[in-house]
Order: sequence, then C-alpha cells, then structure tokens
Amino acid sequence: MVSVRGDQRPGHRPADVSLDGASADASAGELVAQAGRQIGELVRQEMELARVEMAGKARNAGKSAGLFGGAGAVAFYGGAALVGAAVAGLAVVWPVWAAALVVGVVLLALAGVLALTGRNRLDRATPPAPAAAAASVREDVHEIKDHLHRRHSR
Repeated sequence: MVSVRGDQRPGHRPADVSLDGASADASAGELVAQAGRQIGELVRQEMELARVEMAGKARNAGKSAGLFGGAGAVAFYGGAALVGAAVAGLAVVWPVWAAALVVGVVLLALAGVLALTGRNRLDRATPPAPAAAAASVREDVHEIKDHLHRRHSR
C-alpha cells in the first residue's frame, strides 16, 4: 500500500517504495505510469539482446556454411578422382562396365547411410534460440513475481 499525503490512520505504517525515482508520496497513477515505462524499457532491452544474439549466431552460421561449401567442392573433385582410380583398378580384373557398376553401387549405399545418419542428427538438433535473452527474461519475470509477492505479503 502506498502512503498518500495526509494519510494519518492510527497504526498505519507507510510502505517502502523503492522504484527508481519514485517517492513514498507518489500517487498510484504515477506509480502505474512509471511501472509501464519501466516494463516497456525492459521489453525493449530484452528484444535488443535477442536481436544482437541472433545476429551473431547468423553471422557465424554464414561463415561456417561458406567454409563447408568450399570443403564440399574440393572433396567432390577428390572423390571423383578416387572413383576413377577405383574403376580403373577394378577394370584390370573385370570388364570396365562391371567395375563401374560395383563402384557405383558401393557409392550409392554409402550415400544412403550418410543421408540416414544426417537425418537422425538433424532430428535431434535443437532449434536455434536466443538462450541468453530467454534466460534474462525468465530472471526478470522471477524478480517481478518475487517483488509483487513481497509487496502483497506486507
């Protein structure tokens, strides 16, 4: 309960108001307006934190994707050379068509195993979320609830 000027009830002790810039003599309307401004500022700060965190994650993901793309291109040409060498090596023993068929079947089986493994890992991956901002919001909500509980238990 906030003390209003002139409130001199016997046995009444004015509540301690410790909001930034709020005095014990502030009206309820002023306190509500101040709380609205503070909550608005808090929401803006949390949104900015989430934006900055996600921008950093996106920047790192973009660089990583570029490096993986380059590695994939080089690996593709290296793999093509090894496939040619495998076909040529087997062609010494078998006809060329049989050597190419065996190498192709082995490569398709390997591709299937890799695709299934990748799908399983992707299913386990968590969606990218601004973890720091979410934790900060949880702390803010907990602090507000505690403050309200302390105010109402007086």
